[in-house]
Amino acid sequence: MFDDVKTVWVLMSAALSDRRGVTALEYGVIAATTIVVGLAAFATIGTNLAAKFTAVNALLAPAAS
Repeated sequence: MFDDVKTVWVLMSAALSDRRGVTALEYGVIAATTIVVGLAAFATIGTNLAAKFTAVNALLAPAAS
């Protein structure tokens, strides 16, 4: 009986002292944040770029006629 309790105690202590999962979680949060910021930046750049192409198209349209 006491051997089983001791075994469970040792396993729980080892699991609580293992920090590898925490590090992996931190890297996951960093990666997710980087992706979200990158998508927001690309969306803004894409909107601005589309506006520039529209402006150039408006300037070139009379020349094509």
